[in-house]
Amino acid sequence: MAKLQTDRRKFVKYSTLGVLGLVLGGGMLFSPYPLQAENRLRPPGAVSEKEFLALCIKCGQCLQVCPYHSIELADFGKGHGVGTPFIDANVRGCYACEAVPCVLACPTGALNHDCEKAEDIHMGIAVLEFPDTCIAMTNTPIPSGYNNKMHKFHNSVNNLTEYEEKMIEKFDEFEGKQCTLCADMCPIPNPMNAISMINDGNGKRPEIYDGCIGCGVCQEVCPTTIPSIVVKPRVTYEQYYEKRT
Repeated sequence: MAKLQTDRRKFVKYSTLGVLGLVLGGGMLFSPYPLQAENRLRPPGAVSEKEFLALCIKCGQCLQVCPYHSIELADFGKGHGVGTPFIDANVRGCYACEAVPCVLACPTGALNHDCEKAEDIHMGIAVLEFPDTCIAMTNTPIPSGYNNKMHKFHNSVNNLTEYEEKMIEKFDEFEGKQCTLCADMCPIPNPMNAISMINDGNGKRPEIYDGCIGCGVCQEVCPTTIPSIVVKPRVTYEQYYEKRT
C-alpha cells in the first residue's frame, strides 16, 4: 500500500508539471483565455484575430525577415497572445515592403499568403486622434531633436539594414520645416492615395483616404510627445470615416 501511494504521488507530481509546462510554453491545453482577441496592430496579411491566434505558432520567422525591425513578440498578455507578433507603431511602423517578406516567412497561414504586395496590406486605418497637438495645424516648424527617438531605436539595433539607413537619412531632412512628416514618410507606393496635407486655417492638417493601409509609420514619425495621428488596428476606412459622413 505504501508503494502504491508513493507511485500515485509521483504520478500526480509529474503530470502536474507536464501540464504546467504546456501552459507556460504557450500550449493550447487548459488555457483560461482561449482565443481571446487582442487589439494589437498585427503584421501584414494577418487573418482575423481569433483565427490568427489559433494559427500562429509563435515561431518568430516574420520578425527575423523584417528589414526594418518593425515586428515584436508579445511578452505579456493573456492566453494565446503571449509570443505572438505585433507592431508597436509608437516605436516602429511597418514600411510596407513590396515583397512582403513577413508573409512569405509565415509557415501556417496566420499571415495570409494572398497578401503579395504593399497594396494588399490592410492592417488598420490612420486617424488624427489629437488634432489640438498637431504642429502642422499651427504652422509650427519641426523642432530640433525631433529625431532623437528614431536614432535611439537605431542605436539599439545590432544589424542596421540599408533600408533603415535610407529611411533615417530621409527623416533627418525635415528639421525646421513645416511638418508634413506623416504624409512625406508614408511608405506605400502611391502615398497620395492614403494621406495628404490640406490647408486648414493657419497651417495644414493630414487628411486620410481609403488607400491607407494602417502601417503605423505616420504614428511613428509624428514629432509630438504623444503622436497626434494614430492607427486603429483592424479598422477599415469605411468603418471609421464613412460612418461619420
